[in-house]
Amino acid sequence: MPKMKTNRGAAKRFKRTASGKFKRSQSHHNHILTKKSTKRKRQLRSGLLVHPADHNSVRRLLPNH
Repeated sequence: MPKMKTNRGAAKRFKRTASGKFKRSQSHHNHILTKKSTKRKRQLRSGLLVHPADHNSVRRLLPNH
């Protein structure tokens, strides 16, 4: 049986927390930032947790994390 491979794209986007949940960053904070307000950019800095409905999908992409 071959080893299970980690999806490298998902590994760059998600990190596992100590309790086993997955952290993610927010979108819309990469480019075209001049038209976005300072408040909006500041709030996009904070990360969020992956929604419980998507937890199994992310866990399947990251078997060794």
